[in-house]
Amino acid sequence: MNEVDSLFTLLRNFADQPVVDAIEHVVKDGTDRDLCRINAVAFAGKNNLDEERTIAGFLHAASIGLFDISWNVLCPGCGGVLDTNASLKTVVKEEYVCALCASGYTPTLDELVEVTFTVSPRVRRIAGHSPHDLPVLEYLRQMYWSTGVDLPEENYEQVMETLVLESLEVPAGEKAVLSMQFPAKFVIVFEPVTHAVQFVDVKGEPTKERQTLTQVYDREHTHSQTLEMRPGPVRIAIENRTDSRVLPAVFIADDDLHNLLLRRRPFLTAKRLLTNQTFRDLYRTDTVNVDQRLKITSLTFLFTDLRGSTELYERVGDLVAFDMVRAHFQVLHEIVASEAGAVVKTIGDAVMATFPTPDRAVAAAIRMREAMRVLNAQSGREDLLLKIGVHEGPCIAVAMNDRQDYFGQTVNIASRVQGLADSQEIFVTGSVIGDAKSADLLAARSLKPVSRNHALRGIEREVQVYAIP
Repeated sequence: MNEVDSLFTLLRNFADQPVVDAIEHVVKDGTDRDLCRINAVAFAGKNNLDEERTIAGFLHAASIGLFDISWNVLCPGCGGVLDTNASLKTVVKEEYVCALCASGYTPTLDELVEVTFTVSPRVRRIAGHSPHDLPVLEYLRQMYWSTGVDLPEENYEQVMETLVLESLEVPAGEKAVLSMQFPAKFVIVFEPVTHAVQFVDVKGEPTKERQTLTQVYDREHTHSQTLEMRPGPVRIAIENRTDSRVLPAVFIADDDLHNLLLRRRPFLTAKRLLTNQTFRDLYRTDTVNVDQRLKITSLTFLFTDLRGSTELYERVGDLVAFDMVRAHFQVLHEIVASEAGAVVKTIGDAVMATFPTPDRAVAAAIRMREAMRVLNAQSGREDLLLKIGVHEGPCIAVAMNDRQDYFGQTVNIASRVQGLADSQEIFVTGSVIGDAKSADLLAARSLKPVSRNHALRGIEREVQVYAIP
């Protein structure tokens, strides 16, 4: 048995078998491009696999050395990768600028940081491990555009040939000339290695006289003002002052290019990964630096606590109570993980968990309440009385006490809402009820939320709270 086979034998001890089979197949038989920056969500869809089990499978595979994880900062406009990081800890800039879209963006973890998996060079060497040897079109596909851009699979080259008038590879420190005809269209000279761009508005009467356009690439100047030129022959003089090759390409910026870049598909976001239980278990201490403050525009928090736990210990004794509380924790962990959530921490008899969307938290809360009823029925006593509160909103991912945690008013409100709940009702806020998927979930179970007026301790603004009976 070779080393790769041994790794897959090991992986089968931790991951879902159909997921392992699909991963093993692509590693051994897939193309190089199939193994560069794998979109785990798209991989699950293509292979008819459960998304959460697929993500868990790739995480376990990365933990044993089959894959390398990449955290890519994206431009929401064109879908380009503005920065690539081996760890979330190196996503430190307050703003990332996309020259192609002429805009700057704060790297929120919801949609602007994607997580991909590339096969380790120790397992299989692929072209993507040497990106500066890739042809221009493949560099754009594998390195520049994110996995969230739904590029055509079968006829990618043919589609790109209709969009790219000319392209050129210029080695480090060298000069080159590109001679071509400019059509009467808006043209973009884009260089994906340095992310440099020159917009050219080609209009007016055609000319037979050769025009000149100079492009200097030095990693410092990535965007220039739009130039006006006339249709006709042009000489593009290119100087590469960087220490690597550059790949200038002349694009026609019309509806075809815009429509191509607007085609999007789901991808694994950093937010979703941070709320994944497998990720938290495997990468507990290697996520966020102490001095980092990473923004999340929407995250759902669920808090639970056992009502009357002190009386429980007094009533049944320490050993019995401890076993009951431990069983309750195990059930809650299983439910959270199955609903795409993660337990952030436990405090005494309380649990703090996160979910990527409100509906998953509501589904988990309903299942938790029912699970406690089952445990109580088994014991013949109403000993486990669970209080549950759910709230959704913006927050900041931080590192506290050597673990990845969350900070902000959303967390405070979620905790206060849980404090209002009793053991029979689940308390949620208006932002949770207002979520369309949450509303559908409650309607399907014939559960009608009841509005309650409550003041939340330490929260100045009014928060609308609902009880789910």
